[in-house]
Amino acid sequence: MIALVDGTIHHQDIRRSLRRPRAIPSDRLVRVLGLVPGNPRLGAGRRIRGLRLRATDVDWAHGSGPEVTGPGEALLMAMAGRPAAVADLAGPGRDTLAGRLGA
Repeated sequence: MIALVDGTIHHQDIRRSLRRPRAIPSDRLVRVLGLVPGNPRLGAGRRIRGLRLRATDVDWAHGSGPEVTGPGEALLMAMAGRPAAVADLAGPGRDTLAGRLGA
């Protein structure tokens, strides 16, 4: 599963830098989103600790605390440490997450 997570994140890195967004199929996105918070190699746990993340385009949420909302792809990229994704997020926990990403 780490190959799916890694491939999805790096694929979006390339597309975002080229300004060519691609919608990740929702079933794949939900699967990847579920794998990221508990993966110690990605460091998402420390970035999202004390926050509730909720996707607005797929049925996925994680955690508790001030909410961060947005497209699942942006939540994925933020959990993976990509500060550019913060621009696509909203909610009372957004600034906390942004600070943890150096955004």
